[in-house]
Parts: sequence; structure tokens; C-alpha cells
Amino acid sequence: MDLPGTFPLYFVTDGNLNNGRSKIDVIAAALRGGARLIQFRDKQLSDATFEAEAREALALCHGYKATLIINDHVEIAARIGADGVHLGQEDMSPVEARRILGPDAIIGLSTHNEAEVLAAQDLPVSNINIGPMFATNTKEHLHHLGLDEVLRLSRITRYAWTTMGGIKRDHLPDLFRGGVRTVSMVTEISLAEDVEARTRELLADISDYQQKLES
Repeated sequence: MDLPGTFPLYFVTDGNLNNGRSKIDVIAAALRGGARLIQFRDKQLSDATFEAEAREALALCHGYKATLIINDHVEIAARIGADGVHLGQEDMSPVEARRILGPDAIIGLSTHNEAEVLAAQDLPVSNINIGPMFATNTKEHLHHLGLDEVLRLSRITRYAWTTMGGIKRDHLPDLFRGGVRTVSMVTEISLAEDVEARTRELLADISDYQQKLES
């Protein structure tokens, strides 16, 4: 199973930013392009519709041996057998989520500053997201951290970490050269004219940057 903080590209869905396509169609195209780490997120759906679509997404992901993380909805993740959840600071406590989902589930937590990163040290999470990296319209934050601050915060956590927020293809060289290992992306993938091709291109770019770092 590919995990946040290990696999380099983490595709996060959005209910309204799919270029006229369904989320399921976009997820399928991203998987064909090589995505193996998906977060199913939609803030607009009823719980029943969210669960139905999440089940469909899970079947797709597991057909590609990919990991599906559910945003926020811990009970739904438990019912459908998803690989884990990602929680915000205002969502269910990771302690309660761990109790519901068990010891093997992936539990991610969003963090936005040093206090939240340090507080996460004592929580039963699998990974944290540090962000937003850049200004973004998909999340409501008053400020963004920038690469230097994200990297500084990454050095004080014991957990695997990801970063997201306004990340585009042309940011990738600086991010991976700087030490980022997993980028979460929304619209760079979901709004692409050809999602499969864009996903493949992003993964090829990242592989190239990683090989240059290792050489």
C-alpha cells in the first residue's frame, strides 16, 4: 500500500473542480496515469451520496492497488473499508478516529503552524500535512507558509509528512530539490484537459527530479 509521505503524488479530489466531469471519471483517469494515492474529498455532498461515490472510488482504487483516503468522514471510511482518513483541525479527534478505524488504518492530520505540528506528536496519526504551501482557492486560510517554513516545520515532526496548497507543475523542481517527498495536488490534475496524460507527466517530472537528487 502506498502511503502519504512515501508515494510522491497525492491526488485530492474536489466536488466542483472537475472540468465538467464526474469525480469518479477523474479518479479513474488519474489512476490510469499512474496515481496510487487518492483522497476522496467533497464538501457539498450529502452523507448518503458521499458514501455511494466513495464506495465506487474505493473499488476503482483497489483495482489499481491504489490507496484511498477519505476526507473527514470517519464513520463512512469504517463502513466501506477505506484505507484511512484525513482529518482537519476541526474534525473528529485522531484518538477517536483511531478507536473506530483500528491500529492499521492510515490517519492523516492537517497542520498549519508550529503549535499544531508539535501537538500532533502526541496523537495516534500516521502522517501530517503541512500547509498551505502557496495561496489556494480550494481551502480557506488567511496565509500560506511557503517552502522554507514548510521545510522548517517538517524537521520538528516525527511523522511522515505531505504538503499541499496551490501547488502547480512548475513548482515541482524547487519543492523536490528542497526536500519535499509528497505533494498533494487538486486542480493541477482535476482541471487538466487530459487527466491521465497530466498525471503521467507529473509523475515523470517528479521521477526525473528525484533521480537527479540521487545522482
